[in-house]
Amino acid sequence: MGAMDALFLVPSSWAEWKVWFRDGMPQLAGIVIGVALLVLILRTVISRVLHGAFARAAGLRRDNAESVERRADTLLSTLNWFVTIVVVFIGVALALDNLGLNVSALVASVGIAGVALGLGAQTLIKDVINGTFILIEDQYRVGDTVTLANVTGTVEDINPRRTVLRDGNGAVHVIPNSAITVATNLTQGFSRVSIDVPVPYETNIEQAIAAIDEVCEAVARERPQDILSQPRVLRVEGFRENDVTVRVAGDVRAGTQWSIAGEIRRRALVRFGEREMRLGKAWNTPTGRGEAPDRVTDRGAAHQAGERSDRTS
Repeated sequence: MGAMDALFLVPSSWAEWKVWFRDGMPQLAGIVIGVALLVLILRTVISRVLHGAFARAAGLRRDNAESVERRADTLLSTLNWFVTIVVVFIGVALALDNLGLNVSALVASVGIAGVALGLGAQTLIKDVINGTFILIEDQYRVGDTVTLANVTGTVEDINPRRTVLRDGNGAVHVIPNSAITVATNLTQGFSRVSIDVPVPYETNIEQAIAAIDEVCEAVARERPQDILSQPRVLRVEGFRENDVTVRVAGDVRAGTQWSIAGEIRRRALVRFGEREMRLGKAWNTPTGRGEAPDRVTDRGAAHQAGERSDRTS
């Protein structure tokens, strides 16, 4: 009984219970009502501040309103969850103290279970922390094409615990946010078309470059809304056993690089055939890994700088 008495300091007689109902019950009711009101007020304030900030950011970036609202709601659910847990925990501690429960003795008695639970929840906590920073820093959004944990695909959903990608084959990948150490966004700000065109040695290189530039100009005329700097031949990139590699590059609107590169390849093949010029056998798309990106014009860099400025505003 000694241990139980130390843990539960509850009234032991009807007279003591009457005193508690007279003095303690109003305090307990006040704690419950106060916790509920505090949670409601904090949720309302956080919601208004967060949605207002995201609305201003959306106006500056001219972003899709639905995408911004969805990102704000995701981050809001995380903050609401955290605030509710903290406030309720404080309220429960106050209520237990009001009921006469020796909170310090209770905490000591469940310490081992708490340690075990904390160890088991480490990964979950890391997921939530990483996911919160991903959302706050706007590393990627729903609809972006990204590479996460060696998986490349389109972001279908983000929440504080995991990110859902769908790859080019239609497979869905659910990636815990704690597994994301490097996030590569392929469609943020602007994208770059980069193609290596193989030109055989027997083909006149000047005529080949002129034909490729004509193709790039035609694509730029037909898709001006997608072109930031017109793709063009930058240089002769290198020599191989049977052909010369010509590098074509240009800055385009994010997410359009694959369709524009495909159109340039198709038209180049047709143009070379019309002029009875040969192309090499291997067409490569440089990955850019391990080398500095080509500076085609300053427009793409300026577009990216403006995007970064908006993201920090």
